[in-house]
Amino acid sequence: MPPGDQSSFAASVPAVHAGRVRLGVVVFTAGGGTLATEIAASRLLAPYFGSSTIVWANIIGLILVYLSVGYWLGGRVADRRPEPRLLGLIVLTAAVLIASTPFVARPILDVAVRGLDAISVGAAIGSFFAALALFPVPFTLLGSVSPFALRLALPQVEQAGTVAGRLYALSTVGSIVGTFASALVTIPLVGTQRTMIGSAALLAFAAALVLGGRYFLLAALVAGLALVPPGAIKPVPGLLYETESAYQYVQVVQRPTGARVLHENEGVVAHSLWYPNTVLTGGEWDMFLVCPPLLGRPPHRILIVGNAGGTIARAYGRLYPGIAIDGVELDPAVTEAGRRYLGLGDNPRLRVITGDGRPYLEGTDRRYDLILLDAYRQPYVPFYLATKEFFQLARDRLAPGGAIALNVAAVPGDDRLADALESTVRAAFPQAWRWQPLRFNELLLGFDRPVGRGTLDSRVGGVPAEAAPLVSLFRRDVRQVAPGSEVLTDDRAPVEWLTDRMIVRYAVEGGRLHEQPLPTAP
Repeated sequence: MPPGDQSSFAASVPAVHAGRVRLGVVVFTAGGGTLATEIAASRLLAPYFGSSTIVWANIIGLILVYLSVGYWLGGRVADRRPEPRLLGLIVLTAAVLIASTPFVARPILDVAVRGLDAISVGAAIGSFFAALALFPVPFTLLGSVSPFALRLALPQVEQAGTVAGRLYALSTVGSIVGTFASALVTIPLVGTQRTMIGSAALLAFAAALVLGGRYFLLAALVAGLALVPPGAIKPVPGLLYETESAYQYVQVVQRPTGARVLHENEGVVAHSLWYPNTVLTGGEWDMFLVCPPLLGRPPHRILIVGNAGGTIARAYGRLYPGIAIDGVELDPAVTEAGRRYLGLGDNPRLRVITGDGRPYLEGTDRRYDLILLDAYRQPYVPFYLATKEFFQLARDRLAPGGAIALNVAAVPGDDRLADALESTVRAAFPQAWRWQPLRFNELLLGFDRPVGRGTLDSRVGGVPAEAAPLVSLFRRDVRQVAPGSEVLTDDRAPVEWLTDRMIVRYAVEGGRLHEQPLPTAP
């Protein structure tokens, strides 16, 4: 650019500039506040919609849209009104909106979930509209900060690269700090609400650096919202216990019948169920009671992947007391809830292992007569527990003559997810069988050596008397799985896509998530 043009450009820049340090603080804080609020947003939605990959994709994707709009608007507004005061007001407005989000979100999410439950819509759609309703304005405002600050900090064109690099580096470092601080420190220590308020308070103080005077008092008022008790995260009748763990939202509710139910995240289904006077539930956990006799020999040690509150282990402890059980549960908060409210400690032969099922199997040398997989829960299946590689690993950890049993979710008239899992199990095991005693759950069995239908019919008669009503159902409905074409692998396992299609189709056809209990129901 000719020198005359440079002089013209420099002359066009207003004489009023925010100080470099103050602008740097604003940009750094905006970057940190953006990512900390994004992490907190995922936690805010998790009790209602879960934390699957699709929910995360909705949150991240929409926030990127908001930030992109903010970058564009911020540049245009800054060119028209390059005033530090306006930048301060933008940041302050974003801070106030973020601080108010935890208080306005729960009523909105409660209404949304009730409406979505009425039409049985999946979490993908629900989380999309929740993120669309709650977060566009604050994230758009935060997106405008960096281009606005760049316009204020740019005294002459030959320094454009240096100034832009410095400000965007500060924003990125702030984002890194906000990510790790919120995920590893503030959310575990003080919770989601106070994490969002803390992020908002820092943004408000950064805005006050630019605005000055009485705005520091307003920033202090925003920070003071942290003193408001969070209250119940997801209040429901009969609430006994709730917490936000490092992994998820955990809730225990007592029903009017005296039964206690463990819910995780969105609470679409019960993850564990406890009755005071029986180990039977009438639910999907009772399906697993047919498994030990099917081996044709007494099992000595079994593994439960997805132990949750210990419903299956409790039933095995009562009905199969000679079996030693290893129960793998990822979240120690779930195990603690099980011990306090769901009788997890009723089985002295249960050893709880805190960890993820697949890494545990990778690292153990133990061999099991049975591996029970109860981590398959509506609406979503952890993909890495649904692949050929995982089932081959599980088969390698079975004792000779052992078997694996899976609780697989389904909806009437749509077997795409179940078919994919059956094909995948069949690819890793020489024989597989399926049994669907419930509308929304089936038991998928993989044997390490072929077993005839007549043999299965004979062996299942060995179940304990309390579970005898399951025998006729099993003999009537169990059928062998043929090899299939779609095999899920670690590289490609679109289980969430299959699940959402399944749920949406069922909702469009007018289906309702209402289950008929097994004949073992109390």
